[in-house]
Amino acid sequence: MTSLYIHVPFCLRKCPYCDFFSLPLNASQLEGFPQLVIAHLEQERHRDRWQGPFSTVFFGGGTPSLLPPRAVGLILQHADRLFGLSRDAEISLEANPGTVTAGKLLGYHGAGINRLSFGVQSLNDRSLARLGRIHSAAEARLAFRWARQAGFDNVGCDLIFALPDQPPQGALADLESILQLGPEHLSCYGLGIEPETPFACQVEAGHMQPATEEVYAESFMLLHERLIAAGFAHYEISNYGRTGRQCLHNLLTWKRQAYLGVGPGAHSFCDRQWGWRGMVPADLTSYRDALAAHRDPVVELETFDRRGAMAETAYLALRCAEGIDEAAFLRRFGIGFAEAFPVAVKRCGPHLICRQGRWRLDLQGWLLFDHLINPFL
Repeated sequence: MTSLYIHVPFCLRKCPYCDFFSLPLNASQLEGFPQLVIAHLEQERHRDRWQGPFSTVFFGGGTPSLLPPRAVGLILQHADRLFGLSRDAEISLEANPGTVTAGKLLGYHGAGINRLSFGVQSLNDRSLARLGRIHSAAEARLAFRWARQAGFDNVGCDLIFALPDQPPQGALADLESILQLGPEHLSCYGLGIEPETPFACQVEAGHMQPATEEVYAESFMLLHERLIAAGFAHYEISNYGRTGRQCLHNLLTWKRQAYLGVGPGAHSFCDRQWGWRGMVPADLTSYRDALAAHRDPVVELETFDRRGAMAETAYLALRCAEGIDEAAFLRRFGIGFAEAFPVAVKRCGPHLICRQGRWRLDLQGWLLFDHLINPFL
């Protein structure tokens, strides 16, 4: 399977916690962006790196919902023409509730989007202001209602927890509000303080105190228990979905399946041999110039050897509830999982379990993931 990721690098305003590549909205740059994506797809079609059809397409960013529906439809038409789209392809678009209207969502549905991911983050207006979001809680609820009216039956929401001064019960109250919307998917992220972001500067200056590990862990457990009780499956550290509503695009990524990334800041993975990763530099001007000169805009990040491929397989698969299939690992690498990582497996202790031929981390293991995964890398 091959997937397509499209990075739309424009935002009305960058959130102070975000370290993804984005640019202030420029109307002329936004208008010309679909042609850059199409030109990149045209070039990739003539290289022997990617095989269609695409089983998933994901518009991420940035703020993909700044693109008009006709632009989204045009990109999808050319992706289908050049590589093909599977008949049942999952086609996702990340949307900021402050950038959509009822008509726009209806247009996205008509253009071929069949999965929406709303960056709600919170339904508490004070928290939204703290996070620098451009929408209010009321606008998020209205956007969700519009999505249903437009015909979307697969809608996810992002939630950020462990905000400064937010007690665990506050995170749970936020989740309860989002559950009232009735989403099919929840992505729950603890607030991270990323280097060189405004939040990092506030922490360094002593103006912000991040949540403690204890508050983070208690919040994580409360959210987990509530989502399981509500009928969601916890299929990846931060992600929960109702039956059949897991994000297939992300699942394939965690399984080291091939994906092509287009747009400045996008990453790609080619699964031939032991694997190859590349990225488009996070610079819109150089991206445009490379495409105009028919130069490859993708630069190589890493070509994996056998050991590197085993390490990344462990890192990605142990994030997921499916874990690592021992038989598949042995077929792929010619060695059993425990034999490949004896020290790392021992250090995980009781948090790493092998049952019915699959290695999985337990819930506490996921809480300690960054610590436990290091010996595998």
